[in-house]
Amino acid sequence: MSLFSIIAALLLERWQPDAKGRLSYEWVQRYADFFRLRFNTGEHHHGRLAWLAACSLPVFLIGLTFHLLDALHPLLALIFTIAVAFLALNFRAFLDRFAAIHQALRDHDRETAATLLSLWRGVPSQELDEIELARVAIETALLAACREAFAVIVWLILGMLLGLGPAGMVIYRLTQYLDRHWGALSDLDHGDFGVFSRQALHWMEWLPLRLNAMTYAIVGNFEDAVFCWRTQAKIWPQPEAGILLASGAGAMGVRLGHPIPENGGLTERPELGMGDEADPDYMQSTTGLIWRGLVFWLVLLLLLNLATLVS
Repeated sequence: MSLFSIIAALLLERWQPDAKGRLSYEWVQRYADFFRLRFNTGEHHHGRLAWLAACSLPVFLIGLTFHLLDALHPLLALIFTIAVAFLALNFRAFLDRFAAIHQALRDHDRETAATLLSLWRGVPSQELDEIELARVAIETALLAACREAFAVIVWLILGMLLGLGPAGMVIYRLTQYLDRHWGALSDLDHGDFGVFSRQALHWMEWLPLRLNAMTYAIVGNFEDAVFCWRTQAKIWPQPEAGILLASGAGAMGVRLGHPIPENGGLTERPELGMGDEADPDYMQSTTGLIWRGLVFWLVLLLLLNLATLVS
């Protein structure tokens, strides 16, 4: 069921690319605020209770709905899983953003590329030159591929194995949202309330990040990817993200990282990967690496399904 749900959701994204944009997600903000206002006393254990309360309800409702539909007819459960996967996956959206930046750089339109990258990262990028824009865009795309697609797929599979149906995807997406809105709260004003939401996202991304990094190694240059992962990931400011970036850079044979100008100063960043310097041409290689990784996972799921049927 996981394989067909993923393929159907990806096809729906291609067929109806604007469908999700017409949906209102204001209720998610109200839902998160409901628990924050009632639990936030600045204490770490209250942040943990708020996260558990906020995530338990949708997991229970979606898991219950899935099993009720499955009892009526497996096709109904499949349709429900496809709908949830379509809402949870964001594969086309980030690839379209990446492609728009790539096209702007190919046209030597640095201002447009910098504006698009700024909107994507949420960090001003006007000080970057074309090479730096390409390098940072590649880094952003590698991380987005995991958080918008690969991690969602992992949690769909884990949810199915745990008997939760598509609820695994929902709890991962909700954890991302709570990290952005609770984890970003000022410790000065809100104490340790947001600490647990940051920890929860770290735990939920631990396995997907490593599986994604291993995927890049398998579909790219395996030896260089593993070498960069083992020797360079730990020196990145966010070591978990460094695993994915080092593996992706090694798989493509490109150098990422390096200091970049930001906010009138220079942001120090170590070098990741090996080989050529990143430029706009490597952005196409990045898209190819991500697509090969996705196809690898789909083929692997197909083989697992066939093995299950045979057994």
